[in-house]
Amino acid sequence: MKIITPPTDREIFKGEIADYWLDDGVLVSLSKSPKRTVENITGNVALVKSITNNKKVPLLIYLSNSPIPDKETQKFASQQLPQIYTAMAMVSKPGLASFIMTILFKFKAPPIPMKNFTDDKEAKQWLKQFL
Repeated sequence: MKIITPPTDREIFKGEIADYWLDDGVLVSLSKSPKRTVENITGNVALVKSITNNKKVPLLIYLSNSPIPDKETQKFASQQLPQIYTAMAMVSKPGLASFIMTILFKFKAPPIPMKNFTDDKEAKQWLKQFL
């Protein structure tokens, strides 16, 4: 997978667990590797809401390797997703996104449409239906 660098032609919003920018109505997230906690996810949800003016948007996320969060954090994260996103396309090297999906949604379906990609152009195309 290619190395992703944030664009230089728009505002970049820096957060503890990801950096974000808007691209034609899609929120793009460059994931960072700290372990997810209820606390840093709460801060991240507030950051996303401030970027999108509380509007739900499709998310294109470039995944990074990060430690597996505890059960409480996993549950909290899955409850937050439909509050801020209409859909999520995860771009990663083969295997990483499906591994994360398996862990997070082993017992129930994701709360929003989600799909794994290794190609970000395909991911963007898929997300356009959720704009």
